[in-house]
This record gives sequence, structure tokens and C-alpha cells, in this order.
Amino acid sequence: MKRTLTKTARKLRRRQTEAEKLLWNLLRNRNLGGIKFRRQFQVGGYITDFACSERKIVIELDGGQHAGCLKDAERDVFIKNKGYRIFRFWDNEFLTNKDGVLEKILNECNTPSPLPSPPRGEGKKEKQRVDED
Repeated sequence: MKRTLTKTARKLRRRQTEAEKLLWNLLRNRNLGGIKFRRQFQVGGYITDFACSERKIVIELDGGQHAGCLKDAERDVFIKNKGYRIFRFWDNEFLTNKDGVLEKILNECNTPSPLPSPPRGEGKKEKQRVDED
């Protein structure tokens, strides 16, 4: 599944909307407050528009096709359960108020998450070796 998601993420990078292209140019190379963002970042089985894994923030730019979308709600629950905060902006909102949107993103990145990180699993347990005499 990861391989399929990687192909999908690459395709999405090539087919960005104008708003996504503009926002990526403002976020890339640590341009916003020295914070590292990635585009088409995978969280579980989902691909986010932009994410900062260090600060556990996901940014989504949505066109009209996302209005009332149930899949977005399910996806948001999953991503939030992974400890991320999600911020959604309409494409038009970003295009008409770039500075305001960037200010909100920066403020959120500099605000500690009110949510605790999800518990980590115990990981792989080492097999105990039984020494036979």
C-alpha cells in the first residue's frame, strides 16, 4: 500500500492547484519561521497537502469539491488520532488573504499542541534466548 501511496503523492505533486503551488513556494525551504514543511505527506493511509511532522501540524487547502465531504471528516479523525492538528483553508481564502493565512499557520506552529501525543506501542520485544547446556 505504501508504494501505491507514494505514486499517488508524486502524481499529486505534479497536479497541484494554483493555490497549492503558491503556498508551497511560501512554505518550502523553511521559508516560514524556519519550520520544515513537506508536501503530500503521508499519515497512515492518507496523503496530506502539507505537514510539519516536527510540530505535528497538517495544512489542507480545499477547493469547492471538499464542501461537506464525509471522507474528509473520517480522514481528519484518523490524522488527529495520530497526534496531528489539522488546519483547513479554502483555496479562495488563501488566494485573497495570503498574509492572514500564513500568520495563522505560523501562530499555530508556535503554539504547543493541547493534545497529548498518542501513546507509543511497546515496539518489538527482544526474543529471550534460552541457553541450553
